[in-house]
Amino acid sequence: MKIVLTGFMGTGKSVVGRRLAERLALPFIDLDDVIEASAHMTIPEIFASEGESGFRRREREIITRMANRSSCVLATGGGAVLDPENLRNLKTGAVLVCLTADPAVVLHRLKDDAGRPLLQSPDRLTRICELLEQRAAAYAQADLTIDTSTADVEKIVDRILGHLGIDRQTQLAPLPLGEG
Repeated sequence: MKIVLTGFMGTGKSVVGRRLAERLALPFIDLDDVIEASAHMTIPEIFASEGESGFRRREREIITRMANRSSCVLATGGGAVLDPENLRNLKTGAVLVCLTADPAVVLHRLKDDAGRPLLQSPDRLTRICELLEQRAAAYAQADLTIDTSTADVEKIVDRILGHLGIDRQTQLAPLPLGEG
């Protein structure tokens, strides 16, 4: 089972992804962390030295390498699904879940985060709305969309598990010793 979380920055992909992976006893992979490790640079440093196109090239290469990976929870960057090849690779053998949030909620969650290259704007709320509009069609390709504006992490994870047909009791019940 591979579950891919996508959606705009500040919607909870990393937090939800870690908890979902924990509940399913699967590895969690944050695509941005993988990109940073392979580049030996932070995302803002990649944007500063290579621009968005350089970052997207690195992102595409890693997504291509991970296309056939199974049994993991993968959190993407917010723009990963804009590339049709990325979207195709991310959906290969996976359930694609898009996390959303109201633009004002995103702004509040990111208020102290200056390390978002695409939000370097005097009017961050307008920029968030512009980016959300540009990405709407790509985000609509998800198998499941969940608004995280007011939901807590456990409820979001429960909703994803429910979509997968895994209820809380089945998922949390350990096998008796000697079975399995």
